[in-house]
Amino acid sequence: MSTTAAPRSRPTAPTHEVTNQPPPLTGHDAAQDAVLLESMCREGASWHTADLHDLGRLVAGEETQVWADQANRHEPVLHTHDRYGHRIDEVEFHPAYHHLMDASVSAGLAGAAWADERPGAHVARAAGFMLMSMVEPGHLCPVSMTYAVVPALRHSPGLSATYEPLLTSRVYDPGLRAPAGKRGLLAGMGMTEKQGGTDVRANTTSATEEPDGTWRLRGHKWFTSAPMNDLFLVLAQAPGGLSCFLVPRVLPDGSRNTFRIQRLKDKLGNRANASSEPEFDDTVAWLVGPEGKGVRTIIDMVTSTRLDCVLGSAAGTRAALAQAVHHVRHRAVFGAKLIDQPLMRNVIGDLAVESEAATTLALRLAGAADRAQRGDARERAFLRLATAVGKYWVCKRQPAAVAEALECLGGNGYDEASGMPRLYREAPLNGIWEGSGNVNALDMLRALAREAESVDAFRTEIEAASGADRRLDAAWQELRGELVLTEDAPLRARRLIERAALVLQGSLLVRHAPPAVADAFCASRLAGDRGLAFGTLPPGTDFAGVLERLPV
Repeated sequence: MSTTAAPRSRPTAPTHEVTNQPPPLTGHDAAQDAVLLESMCREGASWHTADLHDLGRLVAGEETQVWADQANRHEPVLHTHDRYGHRIDEVEFHPAYHHLMDASVSAGLAGAAWADERPGAHVARAAGFMLMSMVEPGHLCPVSMTYAVVPALRHSPGLSATYEPLLTSRVYDPGLRAPAGKRGLLAGMGMTEKQGGTDVRANTTSATEEPDGTWRLRGHKWFTSAPMNDLFLVLAQAPGGLSCFLVPRVLPDGSRNTFRIQRLKDKLGNRANASSEPEFDDTVAWLVGPEGKGVRTIIDMVTSTRLDCVLGSAAGTRAALAQAVHHVRHRAVFGAKLIDQPLMRNVIGDLAVESEAATTLALRLAGAADRAQRGDARERAFLRLATAVGKYWVCKRQPAAVAEALECLGGNGYDEASGMPRLYREAPLNGIWEGSGNVNALDMLRALAREAESVDAFRTEIEAASGADRRLDAAWQELRGELVLTEDAPLRARRLIERAALVLQGSLLVRHAPPAVADAFCASRLAGDRGLAFGTLPPGTDFAGVLERLPV
């Protein structure tokens, strides 16, 4: 036997002293953001500033951050039957999800703007929607659909009179009960089916009218989110053609309507939100709008949710930028803070320019929506074309921007605890929901071909910056020629809508952003003086001026 003493570990120095990591990004005011505040005030909602700051402090609070994490880690659970074998078709959510829903509905992010007569009410709602999107976007799907259902439901004044006061409520009242007995309602939408997807005219769900004026639906929807909402607008084939119907989960007498949830989708992201496949079998429904005009009726809902997709993607880009900025302000490499390293300044500056362009365009669309619903015909015409353009480009840019921001954190950003993987999984969603990139590009072509007033309004918006920047003027001159459609227009639709988005963003930034931001945008996005990745802004960029606008 060896007489040598056994080796022992005798620690003498701490190994877990943290000296080069950022502190948690909590406890501040997320609304203390020059780009967001200036855009909101410019579009007519300066009166909302104090309330937005209140919401900003809630969004950045540690408790709210915990809710966001828990709502995604503890995903919704489907219960098709109760313990006795009765069909119940209910989805159980973690309490954190309900906390988030209560916060958003109480802040007026659901239907409340439609009951607010103040100019800028929809802009105020849009700014708040962006803030809550930055913390947890999944729960905002039912919030968005509730906002969007109101103009569509107004196609049937009787139904609107019954339900709109509860859809515009600021009270979150979950649970399946007779709608009239609740303090607030949430709405959803069911359009797509297995065989058709975007081609909703291929739907096979049937609708049969009853002697009492109600209808009975039979069919299967493919992607219906938020199945615990109270009301749904769905498309079905009536004798007169594809029509829009209102389907409540619970009927006026308190009995359950047939709404069999076959399963919940196992999605890439958006995990806090339940998306389902419901089956209708003698399901009671009410016709909304004229029979055979279902697409025309429900398009008002789709248009509003498309706007929310732009807001959500702009917010997702800004949330990722905020995380990256916070990290590089605190992390030191090679003897200097990352934010002071020239190449990192280029990356962060490029992301900041992208984010400002997205936020400015998103809130410009919200301002147009607000003025359009108050009777401004030119703004309505502008919105028709600009929503498709914004939906395509802002949603398309989010995944690339989030990926770049994640890389700024390095390995820390790849860890779930950072929250960046959740932002990354969420990033593609808005590009798919309510019409993918191709759908919006083709929608733009239809507007160009059929709606001269929309083209005129779009032209007026861009030419408001004429003469202010030669690169913008040159880009617009080139784009004007491409707006004259030729036979190959469908083939080049993506190139056209991309250029239209960049010229529109350039016009907005030249008019409203600081010169450093507008110059960097026009040099890199319009004149093409950049590479293909973020962080390739040209020499001579005023990085100090750009970085003054960072959101944290």
